[in-house]
Formats: sequence, structure tokens, C-alpha cells
Amino acid sequence: MNRINIITLGVKDINKSLIFYRDGLGFETSVKEESPGIVFFNNKGTKLALYPLDELSKDIKENEQLISKGFSGITFAFNANSVEEVDEVMKQAEKAGGKIVKSPEHVFWGGYSGYFSDPDGYHWEVAYADIWEFENNEMLIIK
Repeated sequence: MNRINIITLGVKDINKSLIFYRDGLGFETSVKEESPGIVFFNNKGTKLALYPLDELSKDIKENEQLISKGFSGITFAFNANSVEEVDEVMKQAEKAGGKIVKSPEHVFWGGYSGYFSDPDGYHWEVAYADIWEFENNEMLIIK
């Protein structure tokens, strides 16, 4: 088992999250209707799904829902092709309703990185390093 096919985010308001990811950040999906039961985004390499938090809790038989303000211990990453792309994506996320948690800056590991959070508080890093290489499906090569 050495792959991840789908990452599902439990969301409080599926319409708000759909608009954030589809319309705000440009994630591709076939979903057009309001109040879908689930949303799948067609990313390269992995699917990102949105599912109502209460339904996801029921599905895994967990009564406690832990989404809260603050850092959950999980981050997602978008690896950009330039410093300018990092800045563009961060502005795009903020315009879409995301919150800039850490403005992009040159960081200790030699790259350029910032963080935003989505409407449910999930944190995304947007980063660039001039030493990175990408495969044909735009997946980051880590040696």
C-alpha cells in the first residue's frame, strides 16, 4: 500500500468549501449543483474530496468532531514552479476567502514558502525551491 488515491476533507459547509476550491482556487470538478452530497476534484496524482463533516463522522463511527480554529497537526502542500507563482496562489487563496496564516518568505531550507487556511481551517503550504523537479504528472520528485 504505497499510494494515496483520495484525501477527504470533512467540511462544515460543503457549498462554501466547493466555491472556495472550485471557483476560488481553480480545482477541477464536474460538480455544478448546489448542496452536493460529495465533491471530487480531479487533481493530478490524487483526488481531493469534500464531504460533510457530520456525515464523515458517522461513516467512521466517531462521535467527536475535532475541526477547530488553530493548527490541527496536518498540512497540505502546493509546490509551485516559481516565487511569483507562490505569491499568485497566496493572493488567489486570500481573494477566495482563505486566511493568510504566514506570508510567503525565504525560509531556512532554501526555499520560499507561505501558508493559508481554507474556510474550515485546513492549512495549505504554498512553496517553491529552485532545486525541485517534477514528473510528467506534476508530482514533486523527492530524492
